Amino acid sequence: MEQIAQLNHEHNIPVDRLCDALAVPRATYYRRQDTSSPAKPFPPGNAMAAEEKQMVLDIMHSEKFVDKTPYQIFNTLIDDGVYHCSVRSMYRLLETQGESGDRRPQRSHRDAVKPELIATRPNEVWSWDITKLLSVQRLVYFYLYVILDIYSRYVVGWLIAEEESQYIARRLIQETALKQGIQPNHLTLHSDNGASMKSHTVAQLLDHMGITKTHNRPYTSNDNPFSESQFKTLKYCPDFPGRFPSIKEGELFGRKFFNWYNKEHYHSGLLWLTPESVHYGYAEKVLLQRHETRMRAYQQNPARFRNTPPKLQELPTAVYINPPQTVSISTLQEGKVMA
Repeated sequence: MEQIAQLNHEHNIPVDRLCDALAVPRATYYRRQDTSSPAKPFPPGNAMAAEEKQMVLDIMHSEKFVDKTPYQIFNTLIDDGVYHCSVRSMYRLLETQGESGDRRPQRSHRDAVKPELIATRPNEVWSWDITKLLSVQRLVYFYLYVILDIYSRYVVGWLIAEEESQYIARRLIQETALKQGIQPNHLTLHSDNGASMKSHTVAQLLDHMGITKTHNRPYTSNDNPFSESQFKTLKYCPDFPGRFPSIKEGELFGRKFFNWYNKEHYHSGLLWLTPESVHYGYAEKVLLQRHETRMRAYQQNPARFRNTPPKLQELPTAVYINPPQTVSISTLQEGKVMA
């Protein structure tokens, strides 16, 4: 730019020719030459004085209007025969004070701890929940209680009742723990924040049996993903009737479904194994048998495997509810953790 200005001044060469020769836009040249500071804009004639702004702010901060929106304040003042400024001006004044957010009193929730659970074997962490089943009668429901082992996805206990009750939940948990041979201080039972889950009756039982209890954070349904996923499998099952004429019909369906789910259902989160095989410890045998079958096929025709022998699949070393960040970054990349 200095060279163009110098040549124009000393040799009187037109600026446009110099700019064309140096491939410099003329607008860029003239913009660089204009070093004068931009003029300060004049305040509009209808601008509010500093005293008026402070008066409006004091009104909006008063006890009467402290939690009201500018629209509510404006129309309240208009009804009283008072006008100070427009609604938009009130918003601008609040923005200068950093108060343009919601001015209403908000309900504050307790700082709930994010549950982080790990299961490295069956019967270490159970997840349980209750879902409604529609009956053929309007506004009448049956309640399905299900306890699921998060490591094996095996349904260790379930029942259907006509009501949601802490006493029914207590009985189911106690019978299931005895059936599975749960020892004190070896099991964590996770659930949401339902009334039955947080009841004193259930808490007393868990404390007596040495079972640790954990709960979802409020309004965070994905803190209990395994139970939610199992309920979806249940209700999207082709044989699911949608409505049940009686609780007996519900129990008949439950026996059939959970027998299939535990013993025949190939679970996508378990390397396509059945929950029963993982829960009762013969999954490694099934995986080894699958590997031997693939190896025989590989030996007969390696090209179908791109001349790369298949690897023996292994069950994950751990299953998480909300894995810690360090684990989710490093270990998940190795395929050894399911969450």
